[in-house]
Amino acid sequence: MPLKEIKHRINSVSSILKTTAAMKMVSSAKLHKAQNTANGMLPYADALRRVTDALLGTDYAGPLSDSRPVRRTTLVAFASDSSLCGVFNANVIRETLHTIDRLRAASPEAEVSLYTIGRKAYEALAKSGCTVRGHLEGMAMHPDYDAVAALADDFMRQFIAHQTDRVELIYHHFKSTGTQLLVHDPLLPLALPTHADASTPTDYLVEPSRQELLEALIPKTIRLKLYAAVLDSNTSEHAARMLAMQTASENADQLINSLTVAYNKQRQQAITTELLDIASGTNN
Repeated sequence: MPLKEIKHRINSVSSILKTTAAMKMVSSAKLHKAQNTANGMLPYADALRRVTDALLGTDYAGPLSDSRPVRRTTLVAFASDSSLCGVFNANVIRETLHTIDRLRAASPEAEVSLYTIGRKAYEALAKSGCTVRGHLEGMAMHPDYDAVAALADDFMRQFIAHQTDRVELIYHHFKSTGTQLLVHDPLLPLALPTHADASTPTDYLVEPSRQELLEALIPKTIRLKLYAAVLDSNTSEHAARMLAMQTASENADQLINSLTVAYNKQRQQAITTELLDIASGTNN
């Protein structure tokens, strides 16, 4: 490779390195913000879950806890609005398509409704021939509780009307900066506690009645669970993008080093050749 071309490649890769390093810093800042948002919601979510579980008990029977044979399934796939986040989007899309195939293979009568959160999920699944019944985007930059709550309300109406028998979320759960786990998390029917939590007081004085309070708390719990999944997916996305940009930066740095070594070798060889030519001319 000519010296001029090597120099051009070094400059090009150096420019890319500056971009990936900047994107890593931006993703790191967004990750920190997303973690703070999610952590700020956790105390409220935990308290709501404990109170609701204590009131539900293990024997509650209501329209949103009706565990019936599943013929109609609603899948909600969470991805990002933009790319450059490694296999984050590809994992969700592949798992969603696999789940659809598995449900249809298990029962020819199975009906699957698909909703997406994130533009990349919508584009890829629609391109695969899937019909997307509902879609939200912009959640990564500006998580909108009202929009998510409205979607949760729609799921609850469909479940009560027997238009769907199960609502399942497919998203990445943030475990650590280096680990994001792809999970299937059921939203409906409402999961009842399998046993009483000894750490939660059970001697509540409930006014006006346990049933009326649960009718108010259960929808809030379901809305919050869907919103928590949005925040969890967002946090995972920023972590995945930060790691992808870190890997890209490291690869670019290695390539620059290799190209620099090649450039110096060729330059040294060219100088040596010129010196030999000069020495040869002098001797003649």
